[in-house]
Amino acid sequence: MSSKPINNTVQIYTDGACSGNPGPGGWGVLMLYGENEKELTGGEFETTNNRMELTAAIEGLRALKRRCKVELYTDSTYVKDGITKWIIGWKAKGWKTAAKKPVKNEDLWRMLDDVSANHDIDWKWVKGHAGNPENERADALANQGMSLYKGDI
Repeated sequence: MSSKPINNTVQIYTDGACSGNPGPGGWGVLMLYGENEKELTGGEFETTNNRMELTAAIEGLRALKRRCKVELYTDSTYVKDGITKWIIGWKAKGWKTAAKKPVKNEDLWRMLDDVSANHDIDWKWVKGHAGNPENERADALANQGMSLYKGDI
């Protein structure tokens, strides 16, 4: 079920992939605005799935040239819950978890927090690998980004 953006809203679909955890990884972004589409992809030699999921969201938001109303779709509850719930407590506790341990991926959480402040974002979770065409494209882009670091090409 595909839906085009309405009300001047940019839709961003993000996904991350990793072969091994840690291991080579990739991220993918599909951006939709009216009839316009943009695809972004990238990766790293040694990373984790969570880092790639976060990087996809960061890169999607960084690609926006001005303040926007955004619907950001992720199949990662880690990203959605982290940015909408957990980050408030982490920042209040000096980037420590409830167990007083350092927040994993703090560098990327800080970046995501910074780029998110520039936009009005509705964070949405979408079930991965469930036939959503836009999420499937973001997944394909993440795997494409990863393939450069796995030596698949």
